[in-house]
Amino acid sequence: MSKVHVKTGDTVILLTGKYEDKFNDKGDRKTGKVLEVSPKEDKVIVEGINIITKHVKPRRMGEKGGIVKTEAPVYAAKVQLVCPKCGKPTRVGHVMEDGKKLRICKKCGKSFE
Repeated sequence: MSKVHVKTGDTVILLTGKYEDKFNDKGDRKTGKVLEVSPKEDKVIVEGINIITKHVKPRRMGEKGGIVKTEAPVYAAKVQLVCPKCGKPTRVGHVMEDGKKLRICKKCGKSFE
């Protein structure tokens, strides 16, 4: 199991992306909130990024099936954390303060928590 540099609820920016019909996830410098982190697979699910269409079969009586758009996982290395204080994409640093390990912005030095 590996450590992931982002947590659920962080705002991230996409560094690399796929090319679709008219949309390029990378060129638009898309940002989104992390919905789910999977350290075992080293992937994250980000709101509004890497949208796929899924064919869903109705499971119960009265339930509708059809084509659903949903977010697919992205490798954690393809996203970078955005600092809430300075608003810039940044790397994560760590500092021990009062016996707690805090994550800090490498650009402005402010804490994320």
